[in-house]
Amino acid sequence: MCNCGKKRNEFSSGQHIAINNSQSIPQQGKKMWPDIYFQYTGKTALTVTGKITGKNYRFSKTGETGLIDYRDASGMMAIPVLKKIQFDRQLK
Repeated sequence: MCNCGKKRNEFSSGQHIAINNSQSIPQQGKKMWPDIYFQYTGKTALTVTGKITGKNYRFSKTGETGLIDYRDASGMMAIPVLKKIQFDRQLK
């Protein structure tokens, strides 16, 4: 026998436990991961909009590098003329 009605009544009467997830959700302004550098290998200019953040990323010429938000990086890897690059820590 289902006790769905009982659960619904407990919830609507305010007899539920609040779960504190503040530690698992990053605070605004803090990032979980560092942003990622990409290098443009195409021949003409390119503007790409990040699927997650909605930011516009502009590459004006071949060889130009840009810092991409880590949340948009996976989508950028699908673009053949953008290559993920690693910078040495001393260059930053």
